[in-house]
Amino acid sequence: MVLGKKVMDEVSGWLTVFEDGSVDRTWTGPPEVKFMSDPVPQHRHFVDGVAVADVNSDQESGLKLRIYLPQKVQDDDDHDSQKLPILLHFHGGGFCISQADWYMYYAVYTALARAARAVVVSVYLRRAPEHRLPAACDDGLAALHWLRSVARGEAQEPWLKEHADLGRVFLIGDSSGGNIVHHVAASAGQEDLSVAGAIPIHPGFCRAKRSKSELEQPETPFLTIAMMDKFLSLALPEGATKDHPICCPMGEAAPPLEKLKLPPYLYCIAEQDLMLDTEMEFYEAMKMAKKDVELLVSHGVGHSFYLNKIAVDMDPHVSAQTQLLFQRIKLFIQNH
Repeated sequence: MVLGKKVMDEVSGWLTVFEDGSVDRTWTGPPEVKFMSDPVPQHRHFVDGVAVADVNSDQESGLKLRIYLPQKVQDDDDHDSQKLPILLHFHGGGFCISQADWYMYYAVYTALARAARAVVVSVYLRRAPEHRLPAACDDGLAALHWLRSVARGEAQEPWLKEHADLGRVFLIGDSSGGNIVHHVAASAGQEDLSVAGAIPIHPGFCRAKRSKSELEQPETPFLTIAMMDKFLSLALPEGATKDHPICCPMGEAAPPLEKLKLPPYLYCIAEQDLMLDTEMEFYEAMKMAKKDVELLVSHGVGHSFYLNKIAVDMDPHVSAQTQLLFQRIKLFIQNH
């Protein structure tokens, strides 16, 4: 908390917005979970089978990316002689909080890079309210354009040129990052940018009207109704409601899904997610539009369960569901 400044808005534990427009994202919740939001420095040497580097993809805009490179392994059926697919990752946080270098993302995406045998490229997205939507979506699309420029030799990134298959880029994102996955996939289709697949995980699809699941499903440390409402009020364009196309891509204000050129989707939802009803509404709309979409339901868990390092380590069911999620992602990549 910054002394002497008038507080205009806040989300308990997560962020405070002041009258001068400045934002304090110092964690003020339970100290025992603070470690999950602590930044992890890059390490270009391998630690537990993964090396990590931060790169600036655009000096003018300041766009920055984090690359997770899995180490070659001996028992990989000679597949490691081939280049690895790319998972272009968009972090969650209601468009307002979190960063690509937070420990909870580091823990998950180092593990996924190892498990899926993929290079993960995670985008440091601009955050609201300083940068309201569509800023984060624009950053996601800019990162995809940058990967294309590396593939064409117009930009240089040695790790990607040497180890990554720049023709097999999959979009993946958590929570609000799942919204960005769909937005970038749709934009890529419009621009004829090749994307191998899209993996929205527990996307923040919702409507202005409360759904049944929002009223009945249990809240979690990663998602409460108050958090969802406040983050979106800070993130959406001034005057917009949750019926905005970024929040509600199956709604009347969004482009019809049947007219979009979309890659295959692995659509991941959680049985106890507050947004389960609207997430399922999007899935049904995709099926109606005859889009290639696989559904993965994680049972007995809530929103972004696999990001909760404490639960993954302590709860056998959460751990098992996390491993199943990783296995399905790996299979989806192998099949596309």
